[in-house]
Amino acid sequence: MKKMAVRRWALLAVAGALAACAPRGGYVTVDGAMLGTTLHVTGDVTGCDRGELYAAVMELDGQMKASMSIFDETSLLSRLNRNETDSVDRHIVRNLALAERVSGLSGGRYDVTVKPLVEAYGFAGHEREAQVNVDSILRFVGHEKIRVRGGRLVKDDPRVQIDLNSIAKGYAVDRVAELLERCGARNYLVDVGGEICCRGVNSQGNPWRVGIETPFDGNMSEGDYVSVRVRLNDGAMATSGNYRRFYIDAEGRKVAHTIDPLTGRSAVSGLLSATVVADSCILADALGTMFMALGEDEALALAGRMEGLRACFILSDGSEGYRVWYTPAMEAMVMRDDE
Repeated sequence: MKKMAVRRWALLAVAGALAACAPRGGYVTVDGAMLGTTLHVTGDVTGCDRGELYAAVMELDGQMKASMSIFDETSLLSRLNRNETDSVDRHIVRNLALAERVSGLSGGRYDVTVKPLVEAYGFAGHEREAQVNVDSILRFVGHEKIRVRGGRLVKDDPRVQIDLNSIAKGYAVDRVAELLERCGARNYLVDVGGEICCRGVNSQGNPWRVGIETPFDGNMSEGDYVSVRVRLNDGAMATSGNYRRFYIDAEGRKVAHTIDPLTGRSAVSGLLSATVVADSCILADALGTMFMALGEDEALALAGRMEGLRACFILSDGSEGYRVWYTPAMEAMVMRDDE
């Protein structure tokens, strides 16, 4: 990785954090579903009641799906992928801009144009192909093949397709956090499918405590098995891993949903999960996926060069156990067993 790519990290990581303030009054809590996964929101909102907050979050859910869902054939992104339109909305513009910067940081190993590959391997709502023709598909995969000009998506090849699943959930978390702040909250936590943004303190006046799941294959427990717990006052956290969405092919090989866009193959390595804490959940989401696509050796090397990065990698120990690696900034946030 060139030094220039590492310097781009400084453009992504915005320094500084807001001081935590004591909770005022009761906390409002909303639970439900968003983007096809779990939703948990709690905070000291003052400008709306529980019903109004839930309705506003559901309206936002609808906006996100109508814009960026690859599973909804009527969404704007689906129509862009079918070349029925080239007009983009503000949500897609923001996601593509951040994705392009992370693509540059990773030397192209993070790439939102992997949809044809993800689909061929059976991870985009389609039946997987018996034999994936990687070389054929790679001709129209590459982040440099798309750009936004004057509010329109420009493709180098009409067969290029975009999958924002690696970033859209983090983006939605950030939008819910903004909604809570507009409702007067200064202390809150947003959790959409395990991707988190929080500010201030919980209802007991303590820092928020969030867990990093144990990445064993098939762990669908949503928090029952936790390897690491961290304190989080102000920031966002996202975890990427290959322990839920995968299958074993006819040759007995594990095929996971994280795809290396340079090789066209499933990115399976000793890196089992990558957790990143950042100032925004969209950034944490993208970086976590980036590290998984890089694989164990390259992820460790790049993370070690990114000054101030808050990251936790859970890696295979070579047998049936795990080992945990932290950046120094992340290790300072980790809670002890007796806390």
